[in-house]
Amino acid sequence: MDQVTRYRLEPQTGVGFGLKKGQTLRIIDPEGEQVSDLMAFACVGPGRADASEWLSSGRTIDYNNTIYQTTGHVLYSNRSNPMFTILEDRVGRHDFLLTPCSPETFEMLYEDHEGYHPSCFENLTKNLAPFGVGGDDIPTTFNAFMNVEVSPSGEITIGPPLSKPGDFLDLRAEMDLVVGVTACSAEKSNNHAFKPIELEVFR
Repeated sequence: MDQVTRYRLEPQTGVGFGLKKGQTLRIIDPEGEQVSDLMAFACVGPGRADASEWLSSGRTIDYNNTIYQTTGHVLYSNRSNPMFTILEDRVGRHDFLLTPCSPETFEMLYEDHEGYHPSCFENLTKNLAPFGVGGDDIPTTFNAFMNVEVSPSGEITIGPPLSKPGDFLDLRAEMDLVVGVTACSAEKSNNHAFKPIELEVFR
């Protein structure tokens, strides 16, 4: 494995960067039970994203016929182009139904919320802005390690992530991409604690 780049995301932060076709992005949960939101856009040149082609929850769920993506599944764009292939998954449970937490998330869903709260939406917007991506361009994220159960009635329950310290997810880029990744900021998603996320990019 030829390592290219390593990132460490402190709790409740994010990062944006380019990913070349054929490179693998490894998302690592170093301490366990920490969600990481991932969003990707087609790359049309150095430092430039095509905000009109984005990682699509709907297309991916349609084509794989499951809401739970894992080893061997392809993650598709809204134009039905492969963006990632999951090469290895040490956890086996991730979410592709829920949007990134936002300031409104905490106002509407957290009864004791007061004042400012960091959010994945804010972190993605901030870190993808240099690539030409705005907040209105960010749809549902792929939420690595997030444990979402759907009952027969359709009710959604968020449980503690199943990831243990050192668990990871390997995603191979199937096109040139601009990606944003966070260490999730929502208490309910992370078993009421905030921890770092580590990333490796290699070929």
